[in-house]
Amino acid sequence: MPLSTWLKAGTTTAAVVLATATAATAAPATTPQPSTAGASAVVTLRYDDSRAGGWEAAVAAGVASWNANVGNVKLVEAAPGTRAEIVIVATTGWPQATLGPVRPGRQVRVELGSQAVTQGYDKTRIAAHELGHSLGLPDTKPGPCSQLMSGSSAGTSCVNAVPNATERARVESAYANGAALRIPADGRMLVDAP
Repeated sequence: MPLSTWLKAGTTTAAVVLATATAATAAPATTPQPSTAGASAVVTLRYDDSRAGGWEAAVAAGVASWNANVGNVKLVEAAPGTRAEIVIVATTGWPQATLGPVRPGRQVRVELGSQAVTQGYDKTRIAAHELGHSLGLPDTKPGPCSQLMSGSSAGTSCVNAVPNATERARVESAYANGAALRIPADGRMLVDAP
């Protein structure tokens, strides 16, 4: 075989090898990206308890209960001067709250009434119950102590401030994938007198 044929064959082979090697190293490596399918958006709602004198610990415990038991919505304390979606005030009457679900940028009111405390009802249960209204849960009266939304119908000995599985599921559903952005709040004030 003449030298020119060997050179052509060698050059062609070298070109093929070089092209293959370049293509293999030049192609960007594909790193698997985590899937965002099924990930739900968490709705953050701010609350203002600056006018809830004497109820701060109960509000903090009620907020902690909701935050520990639902994942689609998170309650955070509003920074001073920031508009809050949930305005919490102390009153002398019966506890009451606007029925939600409250949407970001909108506003509901929670009134923590001392009349219920005077009659022996637990402050933390009251705060968690009223926050439940803001999140879209109506009363379930009469009801057992195991139902947070049974409110005063469970009696003064009831101190449960934790939503049950049905209550948690309803809130999760109301805020699933940011759905609270589309669901209008009811707007009714629910008074929790027995």
